[in-house]
Amino acid sequence: MSAEPVSGRLVLAATPLGDAGDASERLRVAIGTADVVAAEDTRRLRSLAAALGVTVSGRVISHYDAVEASRLPGLLDDVRAGRTVLVVTDAGMPAVSDPGYRLVAAAAAEDLPVTCLPGPSAVTTALVLSGLPCERFCFEGFAPRRAGERRRWLATLVAEPRATVFFESPHRLAETLADAVDVLGPERAAAVCRELTKTHEEVLRGPLSELAEWAAEGPVRGEITVVLAGAAPSAAPSVESLVDAVEERVADGERLKDAVAVVAQAAGVPKRELYAAALAARS
Repeated sequence: MSAEPVSGRLVLAATPLGDAGDASERLRVAIGTADVVAAEDTRRLRSLAAALGVTVSGRVISHYDAVEASRLPGLLDDVRAGRTVLVVTDAGMPAVSDPGYRLVAAAAAEDLPVTCLPGPSAVTTALVLSGLPCERFCFEGFAPRRAGERRRWLATLVAEPRATVFFESPHRLAETLADAVDVLGPERAAAVCRELTKTHEEVLRGPLSELAEWAAEGPVRGEITVVLAGAAPSAAPSVESLVDAVEERVADGERLKDAVAVVAQAAGVPKRELYAAALAARS
């Protein structure tokens, strides 16, 4: 606990995904009154402020991934000195696949005041637009870039009963959906949400096979959020279907037993059976 009360505070604020009209009145006030504004992209902050008719009166500093760690001591000093530090990202909520969580963790460790201005989120917006059951869901951030890592990641979702939300680059979407067809099956329901809240918003719903065909026709543009339906209870994979995932991990340097243990646990199948299937496939 801090020895004396601190008058400063750290404020994380959600910003509009695209439509400036989604900004809250609290966000407008915060942008105009904060002593320091730490922005993922300072140009986007200026554009948002102009769209909202707000003048940024405080000091503006960049706060993107590459400089997040180096900015942390100075921002904590500002809070300790009694200043209000506002953290915003390009769109959506800071710390959700964007800079912010390190600063929150460090401030909390010192018992410095931290609060949040709620608002737009691509995760929840995509979920409700997907038309898929989403009483329970998990968020996976950005899909892995490398094919092998991506397929191993998808293998962990084979038996995942919750809806899964993740972000993807439009340039890699076709490859990711093609891998999803191979690993999760062509009939797994999904939704691709593009340019949420913007002029060219588009939501495509259907089985993975159809969405993969659409993406392959390309080009795909804009910000992409993907929602995968949870696995049906009857959709438990056979051990034979998981052998490829095991072999990919082995090819990347894992021992066979370790690879089997990871894949079996993720898919909910017995390790002994999967190990036997992997050995049989090698014979």
